[in-house]
Amino acid sequence: MTEVRVPTLGESVTEATVATWFKKPGDTVAVDEMLCELETDKVTVEVPSPVAGTLGDIVAGEGETVGVDALLANITEGDAGSAAAPKGKEAAADAGATSAAARTASEGESGGASVDVMVPTLGESVTEATVSTWFKKVGDTVAQDEMLCELETDKVSVEVPAPAAGTLTEIIAAEGSTVEANGKLAVIASGAGAAASASASAAAPAPAAQPSGGTGKDVEDAPSAKKAMAEAGLSPDQVQGSGRDGRIMKDDVARALAAGTSAAASAPAPAAAPARAASAPDDASREERVRMTRLKQTMARRLKEAQNTAAILTTFNEVDMTEVMELRNTYKADFEKKHGVRMGFMSFFTKACCHALKEIPEVNAEIDGTDVIYKNYVHMGVAAGTPTGLVVPVIRDVDTMSFAGIEKAIGAMGKKARDGKLTMADMTGGTFTISNGGVYGSLMTAPILNPPQSGILGMAKIQDRPMAIGGQVVIRPMMYISLSYDHRIIDGKGAVTFLVRVKEMLEDPRRLLMDL
Repeated sequence: MTEVRVPTLGESVTEATVATWFKKPGDTVAVDEMLCELETDKVTVEVPSPVAGTLGDIVAGEGETVGVDALLANITEGDAGSAAAPKGKEAAADAGATSAAARTASEGESGGASVDVMVPTLGESVTEATVSTWFKKVGDTVAQDEMLCELETDKVSVEVPAPAAGTLTEIIAAEGSTVEANGKLAVIASGAGAAASASASAAAPAPAAQPSGGTGKDVEDAPSAKKAMAEAGLSPDQVQGSGRDGRIMKDDVARALAAGTSAAASAPAPAAAPARAASAPDDASREERVRMTRLKQTMARRLKEAQNTAAILTTFNEVDMTEVMELRNTYKADFEKKHGVRMGFMSFFTKACCHALKEIPEVNAEIDGTDVIYKNYVHMGVAAGTPTGLVVPVIRDVDTMSFAGIEKAIGAMGKKARDGKLTMADMTGGTFTISNGGVYGSLMTAPILNPPQSGILGMAKIQDRPMAIGGQVVIRPMMYISLSYDHRIIDGKGAVTFLVRVKEMLEDPRRLLMDL
């Protein structure tokens, strides 16, 4: 197997874009035959084949940005190339437009093929991930495209499917280990060699099991199963786990729901209670240590960086939600009937923010060194809580959307967030963020900036309060709103004016329609 890498691009040139691939996986190539073309800032570079053989995996697809010496593709040399060509074509057909399961096929002694399970493309600027869960163990039979394991990156979870049917013969990256993009995760024996490899795996000594403390608490259930249990209102002891060490899989939750009864856990925890009670209780025995997910680690680091870098201030105001609520109650049935989506409050706040951002452009800007970059568009981040942590999907060009378009986009992003299907592209490029702590009952909130953005709007709960209106005390549905902003670029006047404009447009929604 020969690697095709990005050549030296020239002095001070560190990256290029893959413009065109002249070959596809499975094609036979000759030495020095042109494989692809790269574009840099100034020149176009052709990449020749270093050996004769068969093009296996294309790691960097057209349009991707690659650095010097980055891996572009793999070539199977000589006779192995002809054997690997059909497999490469089949793999390309199965994988479609993604390179989620880069694979290498080599002939085994028994006539079967050994297929490598590789780390899929993780997203722009993401170079590593953590193996969170293996759904299969060595010796298990797997079907093509069956989920093998789940990886965690800084922001998203990535499921890795089996590139071929066969037997899982080796797990190279264990749970908790960190792997690089396009690194090797496992090996599958496919074809005629699957049975022989399975026998060999069964005969090999099993790796020592990690201690569980006798309580089963150290067995981590599949993230997809946790999410399904949270949505169904089930606890882990109500579901019978079929995964390794009794871990609960997503299918187990579905079976428990279909049966309509609570399945008892296979290993009851009370057996460990007498042993613990025999000794004097201490603090350590009543503590539980859980490793932070990569998402949590990244969120903590970015929030602390924002506090250390930006001069964050927060200003508050309150909004009388009477007009918005009446408008929503009047038209929500017709709105849903015509557009197929419910009318919520987020579209009103998003529209109001877009209008205010045009009037106070520094709130929609960012600092880059000694420069200020003003954005003449609005890519709105909408903070959302998920079972795995806080995520901020971005709705692009939201300032050009209608109310219905905004509600549909928010609904679609919310569903992707709950299902763990958000990509890196879904969460990058935002220019301003809205955080709705009110859905959890928060009365007032002062959110931290989402760098490199300079402003974030905080929404709290709607609560009836007595207000002085026209010299009389009346009960009105009120909401506190806040703007956390970077004082390095936004002064107090701009921040207060922005929040006042949002308040004015929400208290008289007709201003949104007339662009006032």
